Amino acid sequence: MSRLLPLLLALSASSALLSAACATPEPKPKEPLGQMPEASTTAKPEWIPFSIRAGKPVEGNPKEKHLTELRQLTFGGENAEAYWSPDSRKLILQSTREGNACDQIYTLDLGSGETKRVSNGQGKTTCSYFFYPGGKSPEKVLFASTHANSPECPAKPDRSQGYVWPLDEFDIYTANADGSDIQPFITGKGYDAEATIAFDGSRIVFTSTRDGDLELYTSKLDGTDIKRITNTPGYDGGAFFSPDSKKLVWRASRPEGKELEDFKALLGKGLVRPSKLEIVVAAADGSNPRTVTKNGRANFGPYFLPDSRRVIFSSDMISPPGHRGVPNFELFVVDTEAPPTAEGAAPAERITEYEGFDGFPMFSPDGQYLVFASNRFGSQPGETNLFVARWVE
Repeated sequence: MSRLLPLLLALSASSALLSAACATPEPKPKEPLGQMPEASTTAKPEWIPFSIRAGKPVEGNPKEKHLTELRQLTFGGENAEAYWSPDSRKLILQSTREGNACDQIYTLDLGSGETKRVSNGQGKTTCSYFFYPGGKSPEKVLFASTHANSPECPAKPDRSQGYVWPLDEFDIYTANADGSDIQPFITGKGYDAEATIAFDGSRIVFTSTRDGDLELYTSKLDGTDIKRITNTPGYDGGAFFSPDSKKLVWRASRPEGKELEDFKALLGKGLVRPSKLEIVVAAADGSNPRTVTKNGRANFGPYFLPDSRRVIFSSDMISPPGHRGVPNFELFVVDTEAPPTAEGAAPAERITEYEGFDGFPMFSPDGQYLVFASNRFGSQPGETNLFVARWVE
């Protein structure tokens, strides 16, 4: 019996294993399809790299060797003067969309394509900008508007005096980026507009007629300590700080003789003729100004490249002298520290190759992208839309 016991135990174990193997296993509980464990988080998925998804990709021009991954951001109407947020993920712009008779201010999210109006829909607006430095909560912007002086859209000047720009009764306002809490910021009789902010948050620069001429002024970020930094008769405007906040670049006219008389007469009527503008660079306080273009044409919309040395701008310099009809404005880059040619200015490199209007260029704060306005791909003549491209050196 003692010898049979191990054998019986082994047979018993084998029988149990065979019985277990032949038995039908119990099915595992199934999880309902489409259900996920409940969880909530406020964390942003920072591991997902940001990419521009607003608008749609469009065909680039092989001759535009500095521009790649071209995207059209707006479709229809007049859209211009688009400027970047500090994090390079949004734009603020002026547009006649939604049936506006005059420009209104909008923000455009470059990730989602969502567009929000910032201004209140009254009057005429221009020259918007995000506050620098970033990190403010809520995010703040500024822009110029006529709504307090002229709630209706101001009348456009007639063409009896040629092509002129109106100097409407603009004041500068601040607001939250969602359009709430619009507050007067820099005000006064006449034209106050074209405000931009230094990258280091040290000063604001703007254009004003407060002293009887079109001059540049700077102030602290709270609008105090206003200082006039230009003093030559003519139009000084559209100024931007360099990325290192040490320089300014702007457009300027320096009329003399009969042209100066014409300038003053138009200024008295709230008008300016922008047909002869040169690009000027100076220190951030306006000292040591230097003219870096000398072609006698309409050069405007200058902006520094990330190196704080080169400047990109729009010009009709390639249009034949005496050209009638719509001029061809292209984007050019000039090295402000390069030696001048026999004409007295450094050579300019042509960037765009579209027969029409290309203007208002601005680099993203991270230096990767260039946004600009153009008539290209318009659904009707004269339509101006915004485009963004990755910059290639």
